[in-house]
Amino acid sequence: MTSSSNNTSLFQTPVRPDWEGFLKCVTRSGMPERVHHIELFIDPEVQDAVCARFGLEEGLDRTDPHFALRRQVRLQEFLGYDFIRCGPEGMDMPMNRLVTGDTAGALARGGGRSYLDEHRGPVTTWEEFEAYPWPDVEKMTTRSLEWCEENLPEGMCVVGGSGFAHFAEHLTWLMGYTTFCEALFERRDLIRALYDRILEMNLRAATLMTQFSCVKALWGSDDMGFRGGPLMSPDDLREFVLPGHKALADIAHAAGRPYLLHSCGNLACIRDDLVDGVGIDAKHSFEDTIEPVTEAKKTWGQRVALLGGIDVDFLCRADAAAVRRRVRDTLDVCLEGGGYCLGTGNSVANYIPLDNYLAMLDEGRSYS
Repeated sequence: MTSSSNNTSLFQTPVRPDWEGFLKCVTRSGMPERVHHIELFIDPEVQDAVCARFGLEEGLDRTDPHFALRRQVRLQEFLGYDFIRCGPEGMDMPMNRLVTGDTAGALARGGGRSYLDEHRGPVTTWEEFEAYPWPDVEKMTTRSLEWCEENLPEGMCVVGGSGFAHFAEHLTWLMGYTTFCEALFERRDLIRALYDRILEMNLRAATLMTQFSCVKALWGSDDMGFRGGPLMSPDDLREFVLPGHKALADIAHAAGRPYLLHSCGNLACIRDDLVDGVGIDAKHSFEDTIEPVTEAKKTWGQRVALLGGIDVDFLCRADAAAVRRRVRDTLDVCLEGGGYCLGTGNSVANYIPLDNYLAMLDEGRSYS
């Protein structure tokens, strides 16, 4: 597929940002006028490739302090999204990371792919807890949100949540997953102290985000499970994870915003907790080996909006024609009655063939 032949065949259906229509989808407020797209994130290598193929950096000044935001807005608008994801600055938390080679092919990451050390994180003892460089919640800044408030194109909004609401993830990342599992039996007081710090940071972030009118929803991201079930017991989730999400959902709802949740894994055993207890408005992350999104329409989809669901493994292995068929078949099932946004089952990873990703978007734009 050459860029010269396909740039002209893609995106023939014009799409303008429409955050009101997008919110109609995620709040299940009836049938939208068109398909709305959503992604938790797009890998930087994919963003670079799209910008290069379609000349999206033309006219932008790389020395502009807001270059990254301007490019992100231009990219999201070009691809047909109604939002960018953005949040406060000052939430960074150093972790123990390892690096391996990236086998993603044409868009492989030059420095390799990093991942969390599963065995030992930076906080495994009370001494390490006291020495850890915890973010100062009073020093969080909102420079990016302030820029968005003044500069977003008409119809585009912010979905608040970059680096936000990682309760289960931060607990296991800070301790290391195996150390965390041991601590569930031996040092629950340390886990509680970690949770309290994580909660404090996220409460501050949620409060800051809801002060901006451009922020129309909050999106928590917190992988809690794997193919067979949750990564900790439901009771432990109810003690150390779900109350945090409920607190954030309460802040969002009090400010008139929906609370979206990304979480990988089979969470059927805590579905009622998430829907009735936490009060999520939409669920993101679906994979065919757990529950295809078309099946989730019968379970999750009767109670919350569904986000994404075009399986990542399928996107990696299929051709563009099969991707287009899958998109149409999914929309035939999931779009009925509203409450569905089209996207990948997880995120736009750099190992997904770029043309398959673009075909997914294009088919969604032209779906009638």
